[in-house]
Order: sequence, then structure tokens, then C-alpha cells
Amino acid sequence: MKKETLRLDVNNMMDAMIGAGYGISADQLNAVAPLAAQAAEDFRRNRGTGMMGWSELPYQDVSEILELAKQIRARFRYFVLLGIGGSALGPIAIQQALNHMRYNELPDEKRNGPKFYVEDNVDPERMKQLFDVIDPAQTCFNVITKSGSTSETMSQYLIVNKLLTERLGDRAAEHIVATTDREKGNLIRLARREGYRTLVIPASVGGRFSELSPVGLLAAAVCGIDIRQLLAGAAYMDELCAGNDLFANPALMAAATQYLAMKNGKTISVMMPYADSLKYMSDWYAQLWGESLGKRYALDGSVVNAGQTPVKALGVTDQHSQVQLYTEGPFDKVVTFLGVDEYREHVDIPDGAAEIPAVNFLCGHSLNELIKAEQFATAYALTSAHRMNCTITLPSVNAFTIGQLLQFFEIQTAYVGSMLGINTFDQPGVEAGKNATYALLGRPGYDEKRAELAAAPKPDERFIL
Repeated sequence: MKKETLRLDVNNMMDAMIGAGYGISADQLNAVAPLAAQAAEDFRRNRGTGMMGWSELPYQDVSEILELAKQIRARFRYFVLLGIGGSALGPIAIQQALNHMRYNELPDEKRNGPKFYVEDNVDPERMKQLFDVIDPAQTCFNVITKSGSTSETMSQYLIVNKLLTERLGDRAAEHIVATTDREKGNLIRLARREGYRTLVIPASVGGRFSELSPVGLLAAAVCGIDIRQLLAGAAYMDELCAGNDLFANPALMAAATQYLAMKNGKTISVMMPYADSLKYMSDWYAQLWGESLGKRYALDGSVVNAGQTPVKALGVTDQHSQVQLYTEGPFDKVVTFLGVDEYREHVDIPDGAAEIPAVNFLCGHSLNELIKAEQFATAYALTSAHRMNCTITLPSVNAFTIGQLLQFFEIQTAYVGSMLGINTFDQPGVEAGKNATYALLGRPGYDEKRAELAAAPKPDERFIL
């Protein structure tokens, strides 16, 4: 059987389509090919080392995860993930993509597993109201933080642990699964002390690259998603991206064209799926792209202030809110469309307005035709307005193709980081904010940061209205 394969179309990035001076010329692409080939070589040489352990995740053994998921499905009615950033965005995106879009509202007999909630913020109203819709005595809580020092996640853990202990006593530990580092950090210490079941985040896998680790795979398996097919799709894409030829390696072509777009002043990257199932892939991509490429310094220590600002859009919804800007505003954006060949449902548009031609033309068509026509029309409008855009198409949305998409974006990101000459895998800007939070809340060891904050300029009352 022929494998379903993701397709990349970068025609509308090229000047032959959008006009000389607006797009990438063949000469520019040829000129950057050696740099792209070096990025592919860097990836091959370094895969599995340093913070590139994610590159080997498609080939892992998931039997332990599947067995734990089976036990959770059999025992609990609710599954709550406590995490933030890479610990939450991937699980949300995969759930939206591969399960019923109204999953939690389905009756028990039609759902693939426990009701699923992701608590990825510390808004007190949201946290309090979670307990209005779940019964903690029937809930498994998956606490995810590699370091165990993530303030948001650990504060949620403390709240949940207190509640479970008050209600269930010694049995509270049976309701918590800790996904964390094997040896280091606060959560593994707590897990050993309390007797929690644990899953290991490999030391060489950072948060935004962790969806295909236990971080994302447990939640997916608990909710009935075929995680072996996810990994198979990722492995297949890994194979497709093995070479250094731009015209044979889709992630390398995507990286080269985005790199050239950045060099041409395209500082904003818009991700625009034309499928509600892919809506939250944009959120996951935003962290991956922004946190990986937004760097002040190059590897040689020079100041580069690299990166593109990721923007989330949804077709066709945001044709009515953002596309006006994309077609007629500043020439600072690249739009990436995510499309689908075959939707999993088909809905016909019935007759009912024969006397109104401006409505009747829709009759006899389908929503499937309409959404595809709108995607094509938006891409055409952008192209006609000399705006860079490209399209990634999934034959259908399933575990195998979503695995491909995840691996594609991660490899593309690694390539672009290499081409920019930056550290793709650190996040010093994030750490600065974390350290300030620790200081404000009195964490030991942050006296110097506390003093720095105290000495910061005071707000001018004139500008507080």
C-alpha cells in the first residue's frame, strides 16, 4: 500500500509566481543551497546528541506508555494534564487533530477514553472551576515538568496533591503520574518520596521538542490515539529528510525558503490551517518556531536578534479578520497554509434558496468544496498581491500524517537555526522571566535578582491613567 505523504508546495515563495523583487529567485535558491546542505549535514552529525535527542524519538519503545495508558483508561473517568509550554501545547494539538472535536461532550460509550483536560495556566478562576467539572476521586493527574521547578506546574501540583490527600488519604498517590527527568529536579524527588508512577523525559529532549516523548504520548494513548502510528509517521518523514538535496528533502526546501524570506525582511510567519482539526498545530508551531529561532546572539557571540514572529490564523475564520492585512499591509509576512486533501466527514449544502442567486449558487456543492475553494482563493489573492506564501497538504488527518507533520516542523526548525548560526535549543529569554518570578515570590538563592528588581526604575505616575 502506498504511504500517505505530506506535500510541500513553495511555488508561491518564488518570484516566477509572485513577481520579480517580491519572491525568491532561482539564483538566490542556488546560492543558499550549500548553506542548506551544511545544515542538513550538521543535523545528521549531531542527531541524538546534546539537546537533539528528539531526533531519535520516532524509534523508541512505547510498551510502558501503552500499558500505563491501558490502566488509566480502565480505572479513571477523567485525565488532567498539568503542564505549560511544550508540556501542554503538543498534547492539545494532537487531541484536537486526532480525536472527536467535541470529545469531552460525547457520552462515555462513544468516547475513546477518559474526559481530557489540560491546565496550562495559573488563572485562579480557571483552576478553581476545573473542580466543578471533574471528580478528583475519579481523576488521574499527569504532572509534567522536566525540572520540577516550573512555578506554574508545581503550584498546580501542590493544589491537586492537597485536595487528593484530604479526600483520599494514603491512596492519593495512585492518582498522580509524574513525567519528569530520570534523576534531576524537584518532581522526581517528590515522586520518589510520595510513590508516584513516573515516566521519563529524556535529558536530551527540550520541552518544545517533546511531543513525541512521554510528555505527549501518554495523554494521546489514554485518549485512544494510536501512538505507534504517530511514531511511524515521524520515522517516515525522518527518512524523507535524510538527504541534503533541496529538491528531495522537503524540510530542507522549507528551511531554505523561509531563511531567504527572513533575509528579505519577512519577520512574521503566519501559520494558517484550513481544517479545525489542525487549529492548535499553530499554537504548537508558534512555540517551536519562536522559542527556537528568536535569539539575540549567534554562536560566535555576535548580536543578531534573529527570528520570525509566529502568528496563528485559521482558515476560513480569519479570512474575515486578518487576511485584509496580509494582502494589503506591510510586506513583512510569510503565510504557510495547512491543507487537507480528504476531510474525514462530508457535508452537502442543500437546496433552499432558488429565488436568491447570490445564495443559490452554493446549493449542490459541499462544505468540503467550499473550504478548499476558500483556501485556494486566499492563496491566489496573496500571490496576486505579491505576498510570499506556501502550502503544506496532508492527504488526510490521521496519526501517521500528524506524526509526519510534527517531525517535518522540528527538522525544518533545526535546519533554519543552523543556517542562522544560532543555538536552536536554548531559551535564555524565557529563563530571564522565570528568574524574575522566582525572585518576586521569595525562592531561595535569588537575592541578587530580588535586589535588581527593587532597584528598577519606578513607574511615572503621569503615564498611569
